[in-house]
Amino acid sequence: MYKKSLLTLSATLLLSVGISLSLSAATLVTNVKGYTLNEQGKLIQFKRLLVDDNGKVVSLDPNKVPAGTTKLDGHDKVLLPGLIDAHGHLLGLGGNLLEVDLRESGTMQEAAQWVAQYAMGHADQEWIKGRGWNQELWSDRSFPNAEVLDDVISNKPVWLTRVDGHAAWVNSKALELAGITNDTPDPAGGQIIRDENGQATGVLIDNAMDLVAEVMPKQSSKLYQAQLKAAGEHLLSVGITAMHDAGIGHHVYDFYLARAAEQNLPVRIYAMLSATDPTLPDMLDTGIIRSSDDFLFIRSVKAYGDGALGSRGAALIKPYSDAPHQHGLLLTQPEDFPKIFQQVLGAGFQLNFHAIGDRANQMVLDEFERTFSSTGGQELRNRVEHAQVIAVEDLSRFAELKVLPSMQPTHATSDKNMAEDRLGKERMEGAYAWKTLIDSGIPLPLGSDFPVELANPFYGLHAAVTRQDRNNQPVAGWYPEQALTIEQAFKGFTLDAAYAAHMEDALGTLTPGKWADFILVDQDIFEVPAQDIWKTKVIQTWVAGEKVFDANTSGE
Repeated sequence: MYKKSLLTLSATLLLSVGISLSLSAATLVTNVKGYTLNEQGKLIQFKRLLVDDNGKVVSLDPNKVPAGTTKLDGHDKVLLPGLIDAHGHLLGLGGNLLEVDLRESGTMQEAAQWVAQYAMGHADQEWIKGRGWNQELWSDRSFPNAEVLDDVISNKPVWLTRVDGHAAWVNSKALELAGITNDTPDPAGGQIIRDENGQATGVLIDNAMDLVAEVMPKQSSKLYQAQLKAAGEHLLSVGITAMHDAGIGHHVYDFYLARAAEQNLPVRIYAMLSATDPTLPDMLDTGIIRSSDDFLFIRSVKAYGDGALGSRGAALIKPYSDAPHQHGLLLTQPEDFPKIFQQVLGAGFQLNFHAIGDRANQMVLDEFERTFSSTGGQELRNRVEHAQVIAVEDLSRFAELKVLPSMQPTHATSDKNMAEDRLGKERMEGAYAWKTLIDSGIPLPLGSDFPVELANPFYGLHAAVTRQDRNNQPVAGWYPEQALTIEQAFKGFTLDAAYAAHMEDALGTLTPGKWADFILVDQDIFEVPAQDIWKTKVIQTWVAGEKVFDANTSGE
């Protein structure tokens, strides 16, 4: 029954896309345990995959194979579609790979020592940069300070972003270069953390980060290329063949266009224009851009609602449970919402709004509802990026408004040690509510938010299914009623992610007519114990029918 229906589907799609089995050289991947979703989102299996010389899928388990077809033995490995990360920061990942990584630091002092060691080995760098610190994992759970950095590096500025990217830890030299003094006011949507004497401590929240960022050296095409190379190699090694780049300015826009023209992009990029870029109107006027090889697609805008939960920047309706005087920060002020919504939707671009706290989510949903009535644009598959903490009464509105919640499973397992402290027990009912949202009938695109989280998509699949970290904690799962099935999570990293990028016509499944983006892995994620999903290793990665990563020859 399965083979008959699949062959019927294959024949129909072959006619629709004009592919003929009699065309020249094709490739047949044999002897695999293949999985893909069909167009209806149902999981199907196959043993052979036929790819044409253009890098597109011809059929699964074909009855006939054209003469001259190259045959590749999959050696009984598991074959999956290339995975899609629906929310990441490509050059940010590359930058992180080229800077000091503080993710595993256990104390503020240890982090400072790592920075000092890095600086000794990179004496040519004008600024010492890094990322990944998280005070919630340190014993005292207190924000760091400039003084500790000054003790190890005082002659050049230091810039270290928090793991969520919504706070920066700098030394006194950086504060001095930025002109930040005790009298410097907090900018709208930002906060300069100060001690009991009113002195800046060296931690800047959200928009306050811009005060230092403005005096840092500007990015160059050469640096972008190094970041792109590092990020691309890493993503392909973990099975990601496409990603949604959540917020690019005009410099990166121009860089991507140039690389796309040269056919020199390592992974497929669905790029979101940054709503804060002053040239946004010009980029919107240029219109939708989609390269013929589907390596670059630009038809969306990323806007910014609030900050992150860990730094208490997420905008909440009621105060933080562990900081009763704080409600979080709005990075875009309420009076500016209508202009952004009307500008983006009016241009025919999808709007993807960052919202983590329940206030930010509610404001974004309210504005979508108003704009759909006045301007239209509901069919654009607009999104809320993160949709992390939602008022219970707002959960059903995503499906009602056809606004996609773009979520990151490992955020839940990373936040589990502090989220309930920040929110209290009652608000947790609408937090990280994947199952409630998917049951409401809305597609659920999934990603990682790399480099905030590690990019490995199998970590995300594991977190989505188990609601546990990679130490299998907590034993019963963290709010396990919101866990997904492995099929639902797999759909989030494939078909739903493609749908959220208007690319389900070309990506997300290995059905005929789509690009042959696929990976070979060392275990069956649909059969192994759920706690072991994260251990999956990628053996090979193929994009458009070409091998772009091989674990046996990469040295990794």
